Amino acid sequence: MIGIVDYGMGNLLSVYNALEMVGADVKICQQASELKDVERIILPGVGAFRDCILNLKNRGFIEVLEEMVLDKYQPFLGICLGMQAIARRSFEGGEYEGLGWLDAEVVRLNPQDSSLRVPQVGWNDVQYSQDSPLFVDLPPAPDFYFVHSYHMSCGQADIDATCDYGGVVTVAVRKNNIFATQFHPEKSQNYGLQVLQNFLRWKP
Repeated sequence: MIGIVDYGMGNLLSVYNALEMVGADVKICQQASELKDVERIILPGVGAFRDCILNLKNRGFIEVLEEMVLDKYQPFLGICLGMQAIARRSFEGGEYEGLGWLDAEVVRLNPQDSSLRVPQVGWNDVQYSQDSPLFVDLPPAPDFYFVHSYHMSCGQADIDATCDYGGVVTVAVRKNNIFATQFHPEKSQNYGLQVLQNFLRWKP
């Protein structure tokens, strides 16, 4: 059973439908306690970092997420804002603390090419680590769908994939049982479905 965290911010139905397409048994978890009954956890998200953390806190998700992911080592996938939430802090609209699962900061995109707009909206090729279990069976430089104005700055050891958007941008990270993508696999057609299928098979 895959649990999708419903904290009031995220394209839940798109993620739900994409997971069903790859054969997953999926549950949308509106209560934190429901996460204790699932085998893998997905944290989606669209919107502002501050609101994301506040909603997770107010709905009681943070303690249960830490228990299931950090203590019980359940496989975790963060998508877009769900990826940014696991950073130590974000500078979106101020400075705000994140979950702190990764020693990383969330900073605004600053493309060196002035013709590139912020946010990045649309498709972009991704360069991934060849030893990543989450990009198995994908061709070199597959394209994925993005919608974001901020991105994660972190240590090289945790980076699983990058893209070029007027400079190198981190678009996937992996550490122990934690995997997260800045792109939206649920909106990225066959390549995105392959990433989700790889997540279902992943045994960290």
